[in-house]
Amino acid sequence: MRFRQDMQSTVHFPDEGAPEQARRAARAVQLLANGLRDGASIRARQVTGDPIEVWQADDGQQVLQCQSSGSSGAPKTIQRRPESWIASFEITRRQFGAGADTPYAVLGDPGHSLVLFAIIEAFHLGADLSVLAGLSPRTQLLGLKRDKVHVLYATPAQLRLLLKADTSPLPDMRQVFSGGGKLDQDTATALACLFPNAELHEFFGASETSFMSIAPTGTPVGSVGRAYPGVQIDLRDSDGQPVAQGAGELWVKSPYLFDGYVEGDSVDTRWQDGFLTVGEMARLDPNGFLYLLGRKSRMVTVADQNVFPEVIETVFHRVMPRARCVVVPVDDALRGQVLVAVVEGAAQPDLTRAALKLCHDELGAHSVPRQVRYIQELPMLPAGKPDLVRLGKIVGAGHE
Repeated sequence: MRFRQDMQSTVHFPDEGAPEQARRAARAVQLLANGLRDGASIRARQVTGDPIEVWQADDGQQVLQCQSSGSSGAPKTIQRRPESWIASFEITRRQFGAGADTPYAVLGDPGHSLVLFAIIEAFHLGADLSVLAGLSPRTQLLGLKRDKVHVLYATPAQLRLLLKADTSPLPDMRQVFSGGGKLDQDTATALACLFPNAELHEFFGASETSFMSIAPTGTPVGSVGRAYPGVQIDLRDSDGQPVAQGAGELWVKSPYLFDGYVEGDSVDTRWQDGFLTVGEMARLDPNGFLYLLGRKSRMVTVADQNVFPEVIETVFHRVMPRARCVVVPVDDALRGQVLVAVVEGAAQPDLTRAALKLCHDELGAHSVPRQVRYIQELPMLPAGKPDLVRLGKIVGAGHE
């Protein structure tokens, strides 16, 4: 199977006077479109140079390669077949009403898998596409309004930047898909005013698995929703046996899974009986709502207790919804490891005390960061995620 070659989409590019980053994204989308028309294979990379490469495979098959964000180490490149994404495109068509009459827009770089997915989905459905990457949030809003965009794929960080730029309603928007990070309630509420006629869908997935869950309206606070259509979810223990209740490692089976790595590897990525795990720990409630605990690779042992930094970050985010927070471990002779919360921005003593108390009350004493540090700007990766390796070195040096 190949991606659609007879594309009917009209692509709206930024004008020639746009910033270089916007013109770079436009060139990448044009290259992608031409490559798809030729049935070429596609490679997307999160680099400062050209993010899209196209080539004709020796065996005549079409493959798609995407680079992961590499937030906790070296980036990996995954490979998948076109049908693994096409199956999701058809879900968007059937369940969310997307099609040739629902113009799309993207705000980010085409080298990122979320953006690449949205672009190829628009081409598959025959929808027009507005390429707004590299533009200021205010200019992006003007583009959404000018092109009467109906479908938007964006990260929570990108959506927050739109809200900071302007909150004048855009009534043409119909579907907003948010992924790549947790969407806080304040942002979700503000988006309902910015896009008054749109449905907001928060989804959870990974480069290797694509969609795993999607959050419908009424999803409990803290949950990432129920299984995405076509996805079967299992929670298993360290021996690969089903977990009857409580936390377990998240395994999924679906038509959307990748084929394997072509660069790099991960010991947490494993297959068993057609199911795949990337080392995510989670729990399910009786109604099938999924709650994430964090990656096994980030799990920390504090005073002989297993702690997931992502859960602590979620608590901090509830208290400080506008500030980015990352929790990292540092070695400690007495307790093995202790936790340091690093928050972006100016110090907020009252909110710091509130966040620490909430961690203690909800998660227990072992999950309370020993220290909270404020820095002007978190080190970030090109994908827009915190650089955990660099951050760990910064915090470790300050703890010595």
